[in-house]
Amino acid sequence: MMSQTLREARKYEEVAEKSIRKEERPAFHLSARTGWMNDPNGFSFYGGVYHIFYQYHPYDCHWGPMHWGHAVSRDLLHWEYLPAALAPDEMYDRNGCFSGSALTLPDGRHLLMYTGVIREQQKNGGFRETQTQCLAVGDGTDYEKFEKNPVITAADLPEGCSAQDFRDPKIWQMADGTYRCVVGNRPADGTGQILLFSSPDGFSWKYEKVLVYNGDRFGKMWECPDFFPLGDKWVLLTSPQDMLPSGFEYHNGNGTLCLIGEFDEETETFTERRDQAVDYGIDFYAAQTILAPDGRRIMIGWMQNWDTCDFRAQNLSWFGQLSLPRELSIENGRLYQRPVRELEKLRRGRVEYTDVPISGERRLQGVSGRTVDMEITIGPQDGAPLYRKFAIRFAQNDRFWTSLSFHPGDSILKIDRKFSGSRRAIIHQRRCLVRSRDGRLKLRLILDRFSAEVFVNDGEQVLTAIVYTRQEADEISFYADGALRMDLVKYDLQGEA
Repeated sequence: MMSQTLREARKYEEVAEKSIRKEERPAFHLSARTGWMNDPNGFSFYGGVYHIFYQYHPYDCHWGPMHWGHAVSRDLLHWEYLPAALAPDEMYDRNGCFSGSALTLPDGRHLLMYTGVIREQQKNGGFRETQTQCLAVGDGTDYEKFEKNPVITAADLPEGCSAQDFRDPKIWQMADGTYRCVVGNRPADGTGQILLFSSPDGFSWKYEKVLVYNGDRFGKMWECPDFFPLGDKWVLLTSPQDMLPSGFEYHNGNGTLCLIGEFDEETETFTERRDQAVDYGIDFYAAQTILAPDGRRIMIGWMQNWDTCDFRAQNLSWFGQLSLPRELSIENGRLYQRPVRELEKLRRGRVEYTDVPISGERRLQGVSGRTVDMEITIGPQDGAPLYRKFAIRFAQNDRFWTSLSFHPGDSILKIDRKFSGSRRAIIHQRRCLVRSRDGRLKLRLILDRFSAEVFVNDGEQVLTAIVYTRQEADEISFYADGALRMDLVKYDLQGEA
């Protein structure tokens, strides 16, 4: 039976959504139906469509008691909202249904696994959270919480493991039909680790081991783990809190980490070989992946940063959006990301320029817009000294702009939105070291109404940033300090189905 809490949330979101015009939302990124959105949850393919759930507070555009919002799509770009799937309505999750995952059971039901949160006042007046892992089963629209919840509690944890920081289960099925899940946890040393659990049926769980131990290498608590095979490697994605920068990696404090290595399925041992950031921009967190029916590994993340949640458009009745889904691969030992190929079906109005000289500022006929897919290749001009700087300004008018700039001398690429209309002193710039030889660089810039995603060298690196500049600021210009040549192909992206 549906709880009153969930019934009220569904009624509220259905009414509140009607006050948000389509033009006030991203064209092809999923945003909160109403109110607040953070982490993507339960990314799965069920009943012939893609499902995405998300951390959700429908009643306010700020974080609050977490529900699970719900949407479905056939192409990962056009999303249809479904009623909220979970609400904090049981004793074990009364203070929040935190992040989790989903899969299809052999009997055809849709299984959700999530973190239940309770917050209890202590004798000293403070509060203490307890986090447990819980289940719900449904038909793709309505879900019933498992009668034996919670299925993993503090009693299942080895000594020293925190029950206050124990969250975000990612579940999958093994080839033998059994199940595994990884959960983020804080060990006794206060850093982070990923715990591995097993189940014969998806419902009864036992602790197996520490899959990966942080040891204060990458921030502190590790949130939102995902663990999967990719090519001949295995990949662990997680979002550490309180990271320290290392060179040009891990600059976001609360950021993203990718560990690449091998996994021995018999001993269930993961051997790390390489680490890297997942995104080098400002706004990307809590990535989750799916193995699509056609075999692609596709990732989506919360297109936001915990430290920039005060950077928002004040007139919107929603806050939070998810990134463009990205196809993953491992190339040259790195995680590569490319926009899902379905995006190409939205392309309209091709504009192409070849071998265009850029020196000083230049604008090109037909190159403007706020829903744009633009591929750019730059290189030195024959016979001229190496240029000192290249820049693109977009979401631009005579007052506002966001810029992407490249300095070939040190191979640094920077995204900068300090002139985008912000009235807050928050993070507006991020730099990364990119691979370039002789000033040659390939960029793919994808703009939606409230975001920019930059794919470098065919997905070798990605920089993501939220941009809340007024929509009428749609000019795009190019600049070079020195002289260079540029090839460009630009499309408008038609968001409507």
